Amino acid sequence: MDASAVLARYDEEERIKANWPPFLREELPHIVRHVPSGAATPAPLDHKAFIAYSSLNESNADSVIHAQRDWAEERCIELGWKLYGHDKPDDLGKRLVAHGFEPQEPESIMVLPLDDVPPRLLAPPAHEIRRITDPALLKHVKQVNDVVWEEDQADLYAELADTMTGRPEQLSVYVAYRNESPVAAAWLRINEGKPFASLWGGSTLPDYRGRGYYTALLAIRVQEAVRRGARFLTVDAGPMSRPIVARHGFQQITTACDYDLS
Repeated sequence: MDASAVLARYDEEERIKANWPPFLREELPHIVRHVPSGAATPAPLDHKAFIAYSSLNESNADSVIHAQRDWAEERCIELGWKLYGHDKPDDLGKRLVAHGFEPQEPESIMVLPLDDVPPRLLAPPAHEIRRITDPALLKHVKQVNDVVWEEDQADLYAELADTMTGRPEQLSVYVAYRNESPVAAAWLRINEGKPFASLWGGSTLPDYRGRGYYTALLAIRVQEAVRRGARFLTVDAGPMSRPIVARHGFQQITTACDYDLS
């Protein structure tokens, strides 16, 4: 895989041109911003806007950051800025912190070319995996995530339910079961005709780790992405999942870190 060529295409398709309904995409000088519907006028909102792409330099970075901070504060909304390891200027992270943004845990952007999938990911999954299409069954995802993450993810389940109902072709949620009980969950986001599909979730109950459930969920999503014509599969991998997906052929093309305006 030509990592630099894939990274350039990733920037173009997944950061510059991408849409994330129900957010509204705004292409402004130097940035691409996604805002909740209704955020064009000052109004308190419960949702978060985010900047997915920036093209900055040392002379304009501070003024652009300052303008985006003011925009969010005027509208009483939260703002996130996703900073990638190859973004310029090199000290953009420090500049964001100086303007009140707080960095979260960094992740590795890993890519699997789908014309070179390891055979083990094309074999039938070794466990019972079901795709759920009824939003009511997201409770099974919640059962897993409540144990694994121990945090309120109500916004996530609302977004998954909304996509499952309104744009079902863009989301495939899978749950692994053991004796009819959910033990692991993950999902795939995909848009027909787009080169990149992406992996999300990938949580397994502690008592069931090391038994192949993560790999089974990975395999079934890889196989769907191949069937539906995607060329690359991406995952924002944390420290725990990075070595696992690397063993399955994923390669790192950059890093990413969310910065949240405090």
